[in-house]
Amino acid sequence: MVDLEHGGRQADALAPTGPGARLRAARLALWAVAAILAVRQMAVVLTSPSGSRLTDLETWVGPQGVLHVNGSLYDSTRFTGTPFAGLVLKPLTRAAEQALGWGWTFGTLLLVVALGLVVARALPRPTGRRTALLAAPVAISLLMVSLPVRNTLWLGQTSVIPVLLVLLGCFTVRGERAGGVLVGLAAALQPTVLLFVPLLWCTGRRRAALSTAVTFAGGTLLAWAAMPGDSFTYWVHHMAGAGLGGQADALANQSLHGALLRFGLSGPLEVALFLLLGSAVAALALRRAVGHARDGQLLLAVAVTGCAAVAVSPTTWQHQLLWVLLAVVGRVGTRAADRTVWPVAVILVTTLPAKMMLPNTPVMYPLRDNLVLLAALAAATAVPFLPRTSPHYDAPVPTEYARQIPARPGRLPLLPFPRRPLARPNLLLELLLIRVTYAAYQQVRLAATGGSDEAARATAEHHGHLILDAERFLHLDIEHAVNHAVVQAGPLRAFLDFYYESFHFLVPLTVLAVLYWRRPADYRWARASLGFTTLLALIGFWLFPLAPPRLMPGLGFVDTVHGAQDLAHPDYGAMTAITNQYAAMPSLHFGWSLWCGVVVAVLAPRWWTKALGLAHPLFTVTAIVATANHWVLDAAGGALVVGGGFALGYALIGPRGIAAGTGEAGRPPAQRTPRTEEQPVSSG
Repeated sequence: MVDLEHGGRQADALAPTGPGARLRAARLALWAVAAILAVRQMAVVLTSPSGSRLTDLETWVGPQGVLHVNGSLYDSTRFTGTPFAGLVLKPLTRAAEQALGWGWTFGTLLLVVALGLVVARALPRPTGRRTALLAAPVAISLLMVSLPVRNTLWLGQTSVIPVLLVLLGCFTVRGERAGGVLVGLAAALQPTVLLFVPLLWCTGRRRAALSTAVTFAGGTLLAWAAMPGDSFTYWVHHMAGAGLGGQADALANQSLHGALLRFGLSGPLEVALFLLLGSAVAALALRRAVGHARDGQLLLAVAVTGCAAVAVSPTTWQHQLLWVLLAVVGRVGTRAADRTVWPVAVILVTTLPAKMMLPNTPVMYPLRDNLVLLAALAAATAVPFLPRTSPHYDAPVPTEYARQIPARPGRLPLLPFPRRPLARPNLLLELLLIRVTYAAYQQVRLAATGGSDEAARATAEHHGHLILDAERFLHLDIEHAVNHAVVQAGPLRAFLDFYYESFHFLVPLTVLAVLYWRRPADYRWARASLGFTTLLALIGFWLFPLAPPRLMPGLGFVDTVHGAQDLAHPDYGAMTAITNQYAAMPSLHFGWSLWCGVVVAVLAPRWWTKALGLAHPLFTVTAIVATANHWVLDAAGGALVVGGGFALGYALIGPRGIAAGTGEAGRPPAQRTPRTEEQPVSSG
C-alpha cells in the first residue's frame, strides 16, 4: 500500500488536473471489491445458525448474560473486558439485544471502514497521487479479509474500538489533550494500550501522554467506585485479566505468556520469564517506535507499539491482533525485488490460518502455533524498517530485465508488464507463495468431490465407467492387463510403487530449485506455466470427479501402493483426511512430470540431460497406470492441461524473456547486458 507511488513511474507524472481513466477504473474496482468483501462478511455472520455466531455478544447480553446478572462480571470468567468496559456496556445491553443481528454486525463493519479511512490518511507524507486515491479501498479490503476482523464479526466482539480510538487520537483529532483522551479511553478498554504513553511522551506530545494517563486512571477509578468487587477481581485476583476467557495456553492466545505455557513452563519460573521477556520487548519496541515517529513514520511507530502490546499482554486473543496488520506500512529491503516481501508476509500471516502457512509436521508445530506472535515480535523488535533518510526509501535498487522476445500475434502478451527480471526473486517470498499456493491447492482438491460422500462416490464411479467405455472404444483399455502383469513381477512392482510415491514432488521441486539458482529469468517462465497448469487441473477436478481404477468396484484392479481397501471408506493413513481420491482427471502426476520433461528438454544444455528429462514422464505414466492410480485418458488430460499452462503463460506474459541458448541469465551480473528500468509495482 505504501509503495504504490514508487512503482516505476513517478506519481507526479500523472495529469495534475485529475486521475487518468485507468486510475479511476482501478479506484472504482477496488472500492467495489471492498464493498463486496464487507457484504460477504456480513452475510456469513447473519446467515449462520443463531447458536454459532455472535457467541461472545450473546454471552454478554443474553437472558443469563454477564451484563444482566447482579453478581460479579467475572463469576464465570466468560467476560474478559475491563470493569470499565463492563460499566460502559451495561447501559447498552438492551439496545444490544435488540440489535443482536444485523445492527451490531453492520455497526462493526462501519467501524472497520472508519479504521481503514484513518489508516489511509495516516500514511507518511508526502504521499503520491496513486497512493492517496487507492490507499483507502486497499486498506479496507485488507481489514475485511483479515482474521482479526473476521473473528471480531463472528464473535460479536468490540476489539476494533481500541485500535480505532488510538488512531483517531494520534492522527485525526485536533489538540493533544483531546487525542490523549481517546487513547486513554482505549487504554481503559485494553490496558496494554498504556504502552502508547511513553511513545507520546518521548516524541514531544507530553500533554497527550498526560491526558492519556489521566483518562485511563479516571475511567478505572470510576469503574472501581461503581463496581469495587469486580475491579478487585480483575486487577488484583486476575492480574489485569490474566486467566479470564479461554485457557491461557490455547493456540488462540498469541502472547508471550501463552507461548511460554505452550512450551511447558508454568508457575513462578514462567511468570518471571514472561515479565523479563515482556519488559525487554516493550523497551526495545518503544525505542524503535520513537525513532520511527521522529523520522516522520508515526503510523509505523503506532504499529510497532501495538505489536509490542500484543506480545506483552497476558492474553491476546485472535480478535485483538489488528495491530500486526498495521505493520504492513513499513518498508523493508533496498532492492525493488525485495520490497514486497514484508507486506506479503504480514498479509498472509494475518489473513490465512497458520496451518496454511507452514507444513503440518511436528517439527514445525512450535513455529506454526506461535506464528502471529512471531510476526508481532519481529515487527516490534527485529525487522529492519527503512528510515525516510535512507537513499533507498523512495528509490530502491532497480531490477535488471531480460531482453524481450516479440510474441506472435502482436496483440500478445495480454498483461501490461511482461518483462522478466534477471535477478532471482526473493527466496522467502517464493517459499511463502509456494507453500500457500500448495495449501490452497490441497483445500480445493479436497473440496472438489462432487457433493456428499455417497453422491461423490456414485458420481465418480459413473465417470469412471464413462472413461472405461471411451478407452474401450479407442482400444486404450490396457490398465487391467498392465496392473496384473506388474503385480506378478515383484521387483518391478516395488520400483513403480516407489517411483509413484517419491518422484511426484521431488523432481518438480528440484527443477524449480536449479532454475532459481542458475537461471532466474527462466525460473519465472517455468513457475508461471506450472501455476497455470495446476489451476487448470483444479478446474478439472471440480467439474469431473473421477474414480481411479483402484477405486472401481468389480473390475478386479489391485492397489499396489496402498493395498486392499474398503472402497466405500478407503483408508490411506494420515493422507486420508487431506486428499481427494476422486481427483484423477486430469492426472497431475503425469502433468507435473510432463512439465518437468518439457522444461528440461528446452533448457538443459546437454543431450543426455534432455533425454533424462523426457524419460521422467514416460516412467511416470507407466507407474500411474501399473499401480491402478489413473486411467490412460487421465494422462491425456494431464498433457492437455500442461499444454494449456504453457499456452496461458505465453498469452498472458509472453515468450521467454531470453532467447534460447544465449545463456544470458546464467552469466554473472557483471557480464549481463540487460536493459535497466525502474521497477513496476511487483517484480514477480
